[in-house]
Amino acid sequence: MKKYRKLIIATIIALIFIGTFVFLWQKSQPKEIVYSEFTPTMNEVKKTTVITGKIEPRNEVNVKPQISGIITEIYKEAGQYVQQGEVIAKVKVIPDMGQLSNAEARVRLADINLQQAQVDYDREKNLYNQKLVSADEYDKVKKALNQAKEEVVAAQDALQVVRDGVSKSNASASSTLVRSTISGVILDIPVKVGNSVILSNTFNDGTTIASVANMKDLIFRGNIDETEVGQLVLGIPMKITIGALQDLKFDAALEYISPKATESNGANQFEIKAAVTVPADSVSGKSGKLRSGYSANAEIVLAQVEKALTIPESAIEFSGDSTFVYLVKDEKGVKAYERHQVVTGLSDGVNIEIKKGLSAKDKVRGPQIVADNKEE
Repeated sequence: MKKYRKLIIATIIALIFIGTFVFLWQKSQPKEIVYSEFTPTMNEVKKTTVITGKIEPRNEVNVKPQISGIITEIYKEAGQYVQQGEVIAKVKVIPDMGQLSNAEARVRLADINLQQAQVDYDREKNLYNQKLVSADEYDKVKKALNQAKEEVVAAQDALQVVRDGVSKSNASASSTLVRSTISGVILDIPVKVGNSVILSNTFNDGTTIASVANMKDLIFRGNIDETEVGQLVLGIPMKITIGALQDLKFDAALEYISPKATESNGANQFEIKAAVTVPADSVSGKSGKLRSGYSANAEIVLAQVEKALTIPESAIEFSGDSTFVYLVKDEKGVKAYERHQVVTGLSDGVNIEIKKGLSAKDKVRGPQIVADNKEE
């Protein structure tokens, strides 16, 4: 019994050894190399680039007050449309004490001068009625009285302007009312009721009451690499895609290329601007409003060939300044590959134009097909 058991064990070990040897021998045998094959086809080839940037109004205006004071009323809010001249906010004047004292003194002095001019006029009129003074002397005194009256009115107006920011004579054009200088959408109102504001002067830009822009006149602003800027020309069409509105695409035309580069992450970039064509229903439609500062991508076609004989670029062998392909040949039932020089043209990164060296009847070898090894 023991003799048979040993024989069985030896047989099993021998079978395992032989199976392992056969397996390793099969694995060591060279596998047949299989390549993909392509036939040249007629296609449109485009070389494009994508520029990241943002959408913004061409002109954004900061509305500032004409006087310094405190905001007492705000009549509009961000997102509303305003016409030129429409009131956005109201300012209450906080008068300067020095200017107020001078204005009050001017009113008092004007009153005194008016009283004296009235006395002189009454006296001169009485003498004129008695024909004791000439008409010329009478006219001079009358003129002085009228001037004194006008000075009183002017002094009172000046006092009202200093104290209240508005007078009775210019109430319709009150400087206490902050009006929009253009028609457009209010992008931002950075002040609140109770905030102090100052007017623009030589030493200060003044407080911005509101930012207003025409959202129907938009531009795309972005940066392009120096390796591609030389292929751009003014007026070249662009397709704009806004990140927040993926379903919408807008046409644009390049209108500005910066003459000076700026360095960004170690690369030279040139700023570009393009005028965006905005459909009316995109400003305030179901798709939502276009907003200033939206991130956007601009696709530009740098070069294009409409009808080109193309093959996948992966089938091209680059050797110095020359390019080659491997033509598929069938010699007596045996497949062979012949190295053949071609002249290439435009490439879109996937397909490449063949200008010379191939026809639509040729078959070209592509990359090697690598089979997946799976263990069962």
